[in-house]
Amino acid sequence: MILDSARVEIGDDTMIGPGAQILCAQHHKDPVKRAAGQEIALPVTIGRNVWIGAGAIVMPGVTIGDAAIVAAGAVVTRDVAAGLTVAGVPARPL
Repeated sequence: MILDSARVEIGDDTMIGPGAQILCAQHHKDPVKRAAGQEIALPVTIGRNVWIGAGAIVMPGVTIGDAAIVAAGAVVTRDVAAGLTVAGVPARPL
């Protein structure tokens, strides 16, 4: 059961590579709520002119600023500032 819905907003001229994933659903930390099938939905916002590489994963609740670059295979667990390039697991600034 999803408790709420969440939006994914993607700005103009953003490129998303093959196999990239944008996730909104997140499980509860409380095992009773998880066992009941409850999930949390958090929005994801991706700015303009962003490049998300192949196989990257953007986790629930993340905002990626304009003109940022997410390297292939990166796992984005925190917000990415405008113009920043991130890579790795978890994604960190280069």
